[in-house]
Amino acid sequence: MTTPRPVLVVDFGAQYAQLIARRVREAKVYSEIVPHSMPVAEMLAKDPAAIILSGGPSSVYEPGAPQVDGKLFDAGVPVFGICYGFQAMAQALGGTVAHTGRREFGGTPLRVAGESALMVGLPAEQNVWMSHGDSVSEAPQGFTVTATSAGAPVAAFEHVAQGFAGVQFHPEVGHTPHGQKMLERFLYDIARIEPTWTMGNIIDDQVAAIQAQVGSAEVICGLSGGVDSAVAAALVHKAVGDQLTCVFVDHGLLRAGEAEQVERDYVAATGIKLKVVDASERFLAALAGVTDPEEKRKIIGREFIRVFEAAAREIASAGDVQFLVQGTLYPDVVESGGGTGTANIKSHHNVGGLPDDLQFKLVEPLRTLFKDEVRALGATLGLPEEMVWRHPFPGPGLAIRIIGAVDRERLDILRAADKIGREELTAAGLDRDVWQFPVVLLADVRSVGVQGDGRTYGHPVVLRPVSSEDAMTADWSRLPYDVIAKISTRITNEVREVNRVVLDVTSKPPGTIEWE
Repeated sequence: MTTPRPVLVVDFGAQYAQLIARRVREAKVYSEIVPHSMPVAEMLAKDPAAIILSGGPSSVYEPGAPQVDGKLFDAGVPVFGICYGFQAMAQALGGTVAHTGRREFGGTPLRVAGESALMVGLPAEQNVWMSHGDSVSEAPQGFTVTATSAGAPVAAFEHVAQGFAGVQFHPEVGHTPHGQKMLERFLYDIARIEPTWTMGNIIDDQVAAIQAQVGSAEVICGLSGGVDSAVAAALVHKAVGDQLTCVFVDHGLLRAGEAEQVERDYVAATGIKLKVVDASERFLAALAGVTDPEEKRKIIGREFIRVFEAAAREIASAGDVQFLVQGTLYPDVVESGGGTGTANIKSHHNVGGLPDDLQFKLVEPLRTLFKDEVRALGATLGLPEEMVWRHPFPGPGLAIRIIGAVDRERLDILRAADKIGREELTAAGLDRDVWQFPVVLLADVRSVGVQGDGRTYGHPVVLRPVSSEDAMTADWSRLPYDVIAKISTRITNEVREVNRVVLDVTSKPPGTIEWE
């Protein structure tokens, strides 16, 4: 099996570096991520079809900031700079980057200035997603300035003859509506790359990689019932067949009906061997009195692994279990500080929460993918539609949707409220319009209410419907008021301990999708 010449995404510490690579693959072009510390000679040894320079948190003129080796631009390889990569490219080629004092963050109006290979056929005025404090004030010699904004006099430039282009904004995020078209114009029209990379190639590559890693050893997979672990299990099963046993751990932190659904439906859909472990008492005991979100996640990650180790010992009669499959996605990795130079926003239970003395080798076939890619992969593998399109649900479960300590009473309250929210969203036909719909219990907060002509002192719950494409950026979903009203009425009528329902209208950034 061979892969085409890659488009290399040079990671300067951006949380969006993997998203750029994903967008390139979405354009049916093969991509790989490399660190900015990789010497140019090693990059060129990969015979890249093009190179994309990612964003990053640094200022190009600060001491120690990562730079672009000028030799990169003498190699005859098309180059596209994004945000920090755009500034580093401009500086390396003789342009000027300065701190103008006019920062731009979030949605920003962009004006196209004249002819542009990147923006041909696109609106002359459009909205883009900016995130910068520095700006290119002067383009390198021979480059054409093709777009401007209020805070960026050079918001885009091109030198088509040399195969070079760059933009100050982020074309890779969903909040730049025409961004994918711009990336495709660079790939197809400037870099002259044919779109031949498909989901079938991804499956073939991963199956071959899993077979090479696992060999004849036994494998277990942590199955949660969510799309990530379901697709990871299906992919590993395609690679190694009955060497795989799925372990479903009921940690007592699931939503209403989920444990029964997994045990009943997943085996019927896939034919994979399934072992069910009820560990709810163990998890609740470990979480007793814990309120810190990071500590919750690390406890859950640790307990998961210990339960898996115990399950592996029971399965060991069939062979030596050496490998653990996880449905880890790239947003989990990057938010846990797993990117080059990225910040640790929160430790996901399957990344930052893993114990140091882990007894398994990890198999993570989805680690470089985003949620919509995973769904496409699941559909290609033949998983049922209801499984593929299930809303994302965090591995730590309802523990991180309870603000405060976790116990059975609080879990029961949240399960009841969450069930109502999901039922009404489905009844309104909005499941596909909403990326994720966390319902959050503010367990350590009480407010005064009036019900049945009497005073109440109950908990508030927060509705957090969000719309997203990749979980890296998100906006709150504008649900119809009558749907919100019905959810609120049902929760306050049917869940005795709740007397107030509020709506979270925060985007990501600055907030994350989950509250913890």
